[in-house]
Amino acid sequence: MITKVKIDPITRIEGHMAIEAVIDDGVVKDAKSAGTLFRGFEIILQGRDPRDANRLTQRICGVCPTAHATASALCIDDAFGLTDKIPDNAKLIRSLILGSNFLQSHILHFYHLAALDYVDAAGTVGNLAPFVPRYEGDYRFSSQVNAELVKHYLKALDIRRKCQEMLSLFGGKMPHNVGVVPGGVTEKPTEDKITNFLWRLNEIRDFVDNLYIPDVIAVAKSYNDYFGIGMGCKRLVAYGGFHLPTGKLFKPALISPDLHPEPFDARNITEDVKHSWYADSTSGRNPANGQTKPDLDKKQAYSFIKSPRYNGSVCELGPLARMVSNYVQNDEKTKQLLDPVLGELAVGVDALFSVLGRHAARALEAKLVADSMVDWLQQLKPDDPIIVPSEIPEQGDGTGLNEAPRGALGHWMTIRDKKIERYQVITPTAWNASPKDDKDQPGAIEQALIGTKVKDKDNPFELVRIVRAFDPCLACSVHLLDAGRNELGVFRVV
Repeated sequence: MITKVKIDPITRIEGHMAIEAVIDDGVVKDAKSAGTLFRGFEIILQGRDPRDANRLTQRICGVCPTAHATASALCIDDAFGLTDKIPDNAKLIRSLILGSNFLQSHILHFYHLAALDYVDAAGTVGNLAPFVPRYEGDYRFSSQVNAELVKHYLKALDIRRKCQEMLSLFGGKMPHNVGVVPGGVTEKPTEDKITNFLWRLNEIRDFVDNLYIPDVIAVAKSYNDYFGIGMGCKRLVAYGGFHLPTGKLFKPALISPDLHPEPFDARNITEDVKHSWYADSTSGRNPANGQTKPDLDKKQAYSFIKSPRYNGSVCELGPLARMVSNYVQNDEKTKQLLDPVLGELAVGVDALFSVLGRHAARALEAKLVADSMVDWLQQLKPDDPIIVPSEIPEQGDGTGLNEAPRGALGHWMTIRDKKIERYQVITPTAWNASPKDDKDQPGAIEQALIGTKVKDKDNPFELVRIVRAFDPCLACSVHLLDAGRNELGVFRVV
């Protein structure tokens, strides 16, 4: 029997997203992933001062605005001819600000968005929001372990606050920091700031080492069948990220399904729009000459997300892509983190292409970033410069490629007459949650859903577990639903 399951909205993610699955005899045969909100930041930026991009693009997301601040600054630096002039202090402080957001975001994702798929919090504390409403999962932990994990859920709220405080020491505030700007940063690295940053960082590192990673391993051991669920396309892309004086923390690469690394070249990126609500005339373009032209009357369209592709191929981005990229390129720190965990779980690198593999990669990446931040702090020199002066050129082209918590992030800009003529952004979720492309190839999440066995079409917890493992980030908002009254006096936030 063929049935169609639609979940709209997907909850416990960032933004508006829907999935639709065609289920035949209990197995997903086809799937659609849809972004259901149009925002049009690329259009908003046209005709503005190029420096405005650094402020406005942060408003794309309240969870990961720091990634946009960094990518836009890199893009403007490139267009202004500043890339080789950025002071070392600025590179380090930008990375410390971004690293703080990585830690907050990864901890948020596991404890407050994804863990409730595996932890029976409602069975521990009762039917209280935000633990209900929910799909009912196959909860496998004892009541004692569930209660302990709920405590960790609450502890994670405090740790996330400290991540935000840490970011604000150099960024000024969070969200939408004012520390990362074209040409460098605005805050000098005083001894007081460094000390305050470090004591928070050490507490966060302790949480990652002694709670976050062990909790992910506990979930992986109890739900080890999920190492075989949600494989996806197995082709990965990392732009490389954290631009440091000595290079990048994450190595750029295209990783083929046989785990072979190939050089990454941004010129190979294109965006298809056959199944997106954008004009067909904009399809197949590299973002350097891309356009954003909404077309709401397309009969084949089902998403406001375009379909980014690399040499025409579907790719997955995120912590999985970064950790595998570093691992297969023999980064020693990454291998020292991954190998013991893979050994404890009795799985190989190939098993990371799964629901639990994505969670494990994210947790280990949090440790890699947190430990690296200690070294970055020690390299700061309070008396050295933090910014280089600049002027807006009459014309220029810029590209800002970096890594966001959810994957590779790119900003592209064209300047004419000292104004923004063209601005394009491709977020990590545009890759992962993309609809089918011009060749009708399903996107990464769509491919991860296809082939999944669903026990109960009315309680499809398997599907939301797969989607949430990608940590989708679409747009900042909540859904407000009428709670059954004629007047909108009571709201349910879901």
